[in-house]
Amino acid sequence: MRFPRLPQLLLAAVVALPLVPAAAAAEPPPQPVFRDGQAQPVFGTADAVRESLWVKAPVDSDHDGADDLVHVEVVRPQATEDGLRVPVVYQASPYYAGGNDITNHDVDVELYVPGRGKPAPAITWRYEEYLVSRGFAVVYAESLGSGESTGCPTTGGENETIGARSVVDWLNGRASARDATGNPVVADWATGKTAMMGVSYNGTLPNAVASTGVEGLETIVPIAAISDWYDYYREDGAVVAPGGYQGEDADVLAEYVYTRADREICRPVIDRLAAEQDRVTGDYSEFWHERNYLHDVDKVRASVLAVHGLSDWNVTVSQVSRWYRALAEHGVERKIWLHQSGHTDPYNLRRDEWLRTLNRWFSHYLYGIDNGVEREPRATIQREDLSWTEEADWPAPGSRPATVHPRPGGRGHGELDVRGALKGRPVVESLTDDATKKVEQLAEAASSPHRLSYATPAARQSVRLSGTPEVDLRVEFSRPAANVTGVLVDRAPDGTRSVITRGWTDPQNRRDPARTDRIVPGVPYRVSFALQPQDYVLAAGHSLEFVLLSSDHDFTLRPKPGAGLAIHLNRTSVTLPVVGGPATLRAAF
Repeated sequence: MRFPRLPQLLLAAVVALPLVPAAAAAEPPPQPVFRDGQAQPVFGTADAVRESLWVKAPVDSDHDGADDLVHVEVVRPQATEDGLRVPVVYQASPYYAGGNDITNHDVDVELYVPGRGKPAPAITWRYEEYLVSRGFAVVYAESLGSGESTGCPTTGGENETIGARSVVDWLNGRASARDATGNPVVADWATGKTAMMGVSYNGTLPNAVASTGVEGLETIVPIAAISDWYDYYREDGAVVAPGGYQGEDADVLAEYVYTRADREICRPVIDRLAAEQDRVTGDYSEFWHERNYLHDVDKVRASVLAVHGLSDWNVTVSQVSRWYRALAEHGVERKIWLHQSGHTDPYNLRRDEWLRTLNRWFSHYLYGIDNGVEREPRATIQREDLSWTEEADWPAPGSRPATVHPRPGGRGHGELDVRGALKGRPVVESLTDDATKKVEQLAEAASSPHRLSYATPAARQSVRLSGTPEVDLRVEFSRPAANVTGVLVDRAPDGTRSVITRGWTDPQNRRDPARTDRIVPGVPYRVSFALQPQDYVLAAGHSLEFVLLSSDHDFTLRPKPGAGLAIHLNRTSVTLPVVGGPATLRAAF
């Protein structure tokens, strides 16, 4: 989940403040101003107070016998020197000090069969001037093991959560801090009300801290963020990679962000990551459970403004979908922005409206302004034509499961039927794995022995999918190990195809992601798995296509070609989240 292009400029040291005449000191400091429910830019930023300090975190992740220290940079309005108290927008990150040169794992390997230090660059943020001028302090913290913080990076481990949370505790008077000379530093300028916000790893840490229920964290804005690290590096027992980073894993990312000066103290910690992450079976374990914030969603007391790209194949849509659904189940105040781009900040896509939303969100949850933001439609969604819509919630109300069934002919293009399962004698179609072929290449092929493809007729009317598609297979294997990949494709009238969504599973984990069960070649098994959630409108005249293959060149491990999959069509189906349900699907096809 490396996000190396975040802007990074060094903060200055503490600004020396000029002496203030006695008459001027008696004047009350300027106060925040709100108009139309939004904080206004009434504070200067050229004279903002900047300070550097270290917060003590109650954890010793580098095992040196002392509590870890979190390096923090504070930027706050000058008026806080004269008694003004302000809330904080806080970004924790392992990236402020850059990253190391690292080598990803080799993915051209056979599948498992049971029984076989840099100088710190500067810290700043595109939002800093905007927020400080409107009466918010901005706080940056370097995640444990990175930059000038001590401790060790653990790729989502509990110690990283504790380190990031300790800054919220310091802002609320519950944790101690010191400056470079060892003098204590208190946040007596802070109201204690804190927001966390960031993109990618910087957005994941807000999810982690919110899942502790820490008092004083009023709201979070996780953008392109992880809620479950297992589903970032694994999928139903399959070892997968974030899009664009084939071979990355928890140990590789920890090595990348391990930028503290001491280059040896965390070696045992990273070696333990490499062993415990288990790239062999891919099973869910205590290691991954520690990194799954969904299990503690009942502790979340902060409101959540979640943002995600529907084309994000680095941090996939399941991360925000499962988090958002769990928040809803626990009654957490929430809103979601979904856009058509990938792993990016909405500032790059719709800056003015995004800043307006963010301002109103922070003005309400940090300053208590009654601007109605919490009563507005919860979902803001960008459509395929790049227009934006507001909806009551997400997935779209009215989305219901509708099932389609394959018909013979998958080596070329069999039919995908909305009427019901194939009747009569069992019909079996097979494919042979070839991990050197990409999904797009296989989908475009008129015929192929390396995938099976089934398509609907051209749609008579548009069909919107909103939610999580699911695949249910009856399948035999020629070998005791194989990947299984499912892909939904939009086929345009001119024959061109584009991937709507995809998903993966390890059939050895067909009963439980935490348990590997043997596969006996030639024995049929039921294998069910989810594709990545999506919100997608299939236009009239287009066909919906389901493509089944074994290894996915861009995401899964890539064993040598040859594993065979045989699909029983009579007992295979794909269930789609259709707005309008089965009736809409039948009307379209």
